[in-house]
Amino acid sequence: MAYENMPGPALDYAPCRYGRSKLVFRGPAQRLTGDFIAVLGGSETYGRYLPDPYPALVQDRTGVRTVNFGYMNAGVDVFLHDETVIEACRRARAVVLQVTGAQNLSNRFYSVHPRRNDRFVRASPMMRAVFPEVDFTEFHFTGHMLDALARTSEARFALIRDELRRVWVQRMNLLMAQIARPVILLWMADRGPDDPAESAGDGAPMFVTRRMLRQLRGRIARIVEHCPPGGQGAGTTEGKVFSPLEAPAALLMPGPDAHEAVAEALERVLMRPD
Repeated sequence: MAYENMPGPALDYAPCRYGRSKLVFRGPAQRLTGDFIAVLGGSETYGRYLPDPYPALVQDRTGVRTVNFGYMNAGVDVFLHDETVIEACRRARAVVLQVTGAQNLSNRFYSVHPRRNDRFVRASPMMRAVFPEVDFTEFHFTGHMLDALARTSEARFALIRDELRRVWVQRMNLLMAQIARPVILLWMADRGPDDPAESAGDGAPMFVTRRMLRQLRGRIARIVEHCPPGGQGAGTTEGKVFSPLEAPAALLMPGPDAHEAVAEALERVLMRPD
């Protein structure tokens, strides 16, 4: 249901902070003590435009308090540098970590904003040497920049993609080492880990492959994969709450059916881990 005539955001996300974290998460705020499940992830985990994203549904299904640490457009770096989130994960009954794309990570070619990881900050001297004809002042977002670089030179763009894949594996391993416990890895996307991931157009999580997941295998308790045909509700407005200005973005996000399916799959793993 879309509330077409409401000014501003049509849904109250009850934004909240935890401890000394600078990040604003979706509420309502939860206690980070006692028995709880911690869920880390990007835009899908945050659940923009949905009254009940999958972390809330997991809480309903399991009866265990579930803390939504989803952050819009997050890359691994957002969580890697947040001590409050890391400490919460160490105390939680279980940790669910959504697989996010490799594009929103600082690397040898470019840097991103430390919290808004989709924001391009600057190109390194190495990047400028590889793409001397590109004016990087024109870019504000990583996706726009990478698309332009791919159109400029596929061969040179492959250097960037390989670097992002290497950094993604490194940062994911570092994040899980800091959490210091096995995590449940969640793949929530419209393509599977075995599908092509060579370009931005191949879909999210950008550039991540099954081979990369295997390099994390020793740190993972289970992998939950949800990649239904038809884009998991993207392209429709059914079950979503948004203002007119939010309509284009709302169309791109997964719908309530996808979140229900993910919650059901996570319930099976969380409540019957063996």
